[in-house]
Amino acid sequence: MVYLKIDEILKEKQKSKYWLVKNMEANYKTISNMIEKETVSIHFDTIDKLCKILNCNPGDLFKRDK
Repeated sequence: MVYLKIDEILKEKQKSKYWLVKNMEANYKTISNMIEKETVSIHFDTIDKLCKILNCNPGDLFKRDK
C-alpha cells in the first residue's frame, strides 16, 4: 500500500496539522484523511502544493508498505 508520509514530515519539521490546514487553505477533514492514510486519490496540484509548503520533493511525500 502506498501512503503519504505527511505526519512524519510534520513531526520532523515540528509543525502541526492545524498549521498545514491553514497553509494549504484546505478543509481540516481533507488534511486529516491524508494524514490518517484514508485518502484513495490525490491530484498533482495537491502534491505540488504540499511540496511547496513542506519544502520537499514529491518522492519525499510517499512511502510504500510491503
